[in-house]
Amino acid sequence: MPSERPTIDAYPYRIAITTRWMDNDVYGHVNNVTYYSFFDTAANQFLIERGQLDVAAGPVIGLVVESKCAYHAPVAYPQALRAGVRVDKLGNRAVTYGIAIFTADDDRAVAHGHFVHVFVDRATRTPTAIPPAIRAALASIAVPGAV
Repeated sequence: MPSERPTIDAYPYRIAITTRWMDNDVYGHVNNVTYYSFFDTAANQFLIERGQLDVAAGPVIGLVVESKCAYHAPVAYPQALRAGVRVDKLGNRAVTYGIAIFTADDDRAVAHGHFVHVFVDRATRTPTAIPPAIRAALASIAVPGAV
């Protein structure tokens, strides 16, 4: 049984997501694996915009080590969506995002879940401390008790 549908007001950072023709599957709705791409896009857009993450050349990158998604309602191409992001847990080297996907006209999530980044040195791939600018950005959207 899927968990309760969160609402958009629980997610302080929001971006528009555009579905693509290729997102639909043979059943006529956005395929479940596409939601993980939406999650990845939303988290990384936040890090680039607010945390000054340099995805091409920065010394530290975030690697996904865990993800989960609960589905509540179908969506299909062409449909405008929104992604909401918050920080559910912020450690020294890892962050757990809460992420949800919403349609343009409904503030109840069509899907929600979590996504965990571990920050690593780009060259060695060894865990490293979250850089200060990224950490400050993440803290700005953290739920109470997450830090």
